[in-house]
Amino acid sequence: MSRAQNYINGKWVDGSLGTLDMINPSYGSKAGEIARSGKEDVDAAVKAARTAFEGDWGKTDAASRGRLLYNVAQLLEKHVDELAELESKDTGKPMKQARTDATLIARYFEFYAGAADKLHGDSIPFMNGYTVYSQRVPLGVTGHIIPWNYPLQMTGRTLAPALAAGNATVFKPAEDACLAVVCAFELIAEAGFPAGAVNLVTGLGEEAGAALANHPGIDHMAFTGSPEVGKLVMKNSADHIRPVLLELGGKSPQVVFNDADLDAAMPVIVNAIIQNAGQTCSAGSRLVIQKEIHDDVVDELIKRFNNINVGPADTDPDIGPIINKKQLKRVEQFVARAEEDGAAILAQAQKPEGKGYFYPPTLMGRVNNDSFIAQNEVFGPVLTVIPFEDEADAIRIANDVEYGLIAAVWTRDNGRAHRVADAITAGQVYINGYGAGGGVELPFGGMKKSGFGREKGFEALYDVTTVKTTIVNHGS
Repeated sequence: MSRAQNYINGKWVDGSLGTLDMINPSYGSKAGEIARSGKEDVDAAVKAARTAFEGDWGKTDAASRGRLLYNVAQLLEKHVDELAELESKDTGKPMKQARTDATLIARYFEFYAGAADKLHGDSIPFMNGYTVYSQRVPLGVTGHIIPWNYPLQMTGRTLAPALAAGNATVFKPAEDACLAVVCAFELIAEAGFPAGAVNLVTGLGEEAGAALANHPGIDHMAFTGSPEVGKLVMKNSADHIRPVLLELGGKSPQVVFNDADLDAAMPVIVNAIIQNAGQTCSAGSRLVIQKEIHDDVVDELIKRFNNINVGPADTDPDIGPIINKKQLKRVEQFVARAEEDGAAILAQAQKPEGKGYFYPPTLMGRVNNDSFIAQNEVFGPVLTVIPFEDEADAIRIANDVEYGLIAAVWTRDNGRAHRVADAITAGQVYINGYGAGGGVELPFGGMKKSGFGREKGFEALYDVTTVKTTIVNHGS
């Protein structure tokens, strides 16, 4: 099939609005084409999913669903190299990072393959003469809109649990990064799902994405992206009275106390802001350091930032480009505004020559936590350093943002580690670490402006199912 097609009702078909060019952000050159879809395509996909849910797919038992997901996992594992190459070309992430993502999409399908027949209900004690039991049942047709920063990971993260639970799915990836996703769907198509159980529509957010988010035939909507678009998705879902899962970014703190193991912390702190060029919802973008060690930590960070290798993805550097020109300009504007507000650039890696959309990793000091750059998501490799006095001050600064996705606490004091972790408002808190290599098994989601609902782990299955209770009156 052509990679410039949709996958609807078990067939590869052209988009009704033509095609869109995919751009390689490392060089600013064309990388391929995808289908440009509109309401007509989305409607066909939703109808196909509904037919599948009410037909063959809806009648597929849990163990058989698990075997199909395991088939997908095996196919994905066999094509890790191809998937990684497309992911790297598509997003600009270095090959070592792209390969991790290609490995993780297979792991998601493997994990949920094993979970498919373990989603149990309960037997509920009730009055004499009654037997009562509950079941976890699929919601029906689930819609999925993912961002461009982790296309492969996000495909596995949102699609696999929905299918494991028995939902039929309609999937819309971001228009800036689709090539690896389409390749993954080619492999999913080989696995043996009934027609209509899995559907893919690609295209612009304001066309295909908006049509999917507002379609009355969707029973659950999962969206990862900006708070602004997340509000629109939630409003559309309210019109149709359906549940929604939102993951809307973060402004995550790493709190470093004066007794922290800095040798262990420093490489993790740097990686948490340069991974994927800082285009990560869970990027550790605020470094909150106790004053006694502030200068020593900053001196070490300056050395490390000055030595970060920035370059095209195919050279496998430490950090690749920003996804597109628009995002690059946005990052530049954030840093310029921060300087106007009194912040200072303490260190900045060297920017490579060429037409790629590169922004060098940047360390910023003299930042107040109430400043624009400390309160808003840059979505680029920009780390702000904010000093604190004591434990109470650290907690205040960590929580003094509208977001609440993840956080980290670095200290050798176990009591303090747990006190601070408990006091920070975030969906995940790490102690003496940050990130977890994908963390497929670990429930993930935000608080406050970061959204609600949980992906990953067994918890994700609860978000795409509901409880049905059966009450049997058999007499005493």
